[in-house]
Amino acid sequence: MVLGLRNFTERVGNAAGEPVLDAANGEELMHVQPGVSIVLGNRPRESAGTLYISTKQVIWLSDADRAKGYAVDFLSLSLHAVSTDPEAYPSPCLYTQIETEAEDDDSDSSDSESSGTLDLSKIREMRLVPSDPIQLDTLFQVFCECAELNPEPNDEEGEEHNWIFGADQMEDEEAEGEDDISQNPTNSIGQSNGDHDLARTVLELQINDQRFEDAEEMEHDEDGRHI
Repeated sequence: MVLGLRNFTERVGNAAGEPVLDAANGEELMHVQPGVSIVLGNRPRESAGTLYISTKQVIWLSDADRAKGYAVDFLSLSLHAVSTDPEAYPSPCLYTQIETEAEDDDSDSSDSESSGTLDLSKIREMRLVPSDPIQLDTLFQVFCECAELNPEPNDEEGEEHNWIFGADQMEDEEAEGEDDISQNPTNSIGQSNGDHDLARTVLELQINDQRFEDAEEMEHDEDGRHI
């Protein structure tokens, strides 16, 4: 398998057509979302196309140019998250990070993304911008389901590989150990390949920080009473 983003032009049917999937090896289409624009790295937003999500890969096909399309395997996606922060990107989108086989050279990557020449092997970020932001939750859930169908080849069987980090999930986790501490919601939710213990560690650090602040307040109160 080749890591990273790649060109995809295999279509069947009339008009814009549909992607050719590897049905012989069990690849199935999970979701189709029309009216989705794509942003590769720091490059300008491209015209709308249709997003196809299969059990193996994410495929975007341009509606205007039948020769233009991109695909990335789920095994190459290290993170996907719903982004609604206008400071991060003007439009609500599904943000993804892509693992590549290119050397980790930020300068080369930036040059490739901003110049007229597009080197897909150095694209490490991709944004999918639906015309209707309401579709983001559905896209995120489908991404999560398909990511679970594609665990890392070297992962041990039965091990928990992915954790989902969001406002509701953090509140559920926290309620198990600390009923009296609330969790602030965030403006994005995401999934990353990693150990579930990492999410719990982050949560425990936040709980410990809260305890430390409470302890400091109690100490200050006691000092005030002694004076």
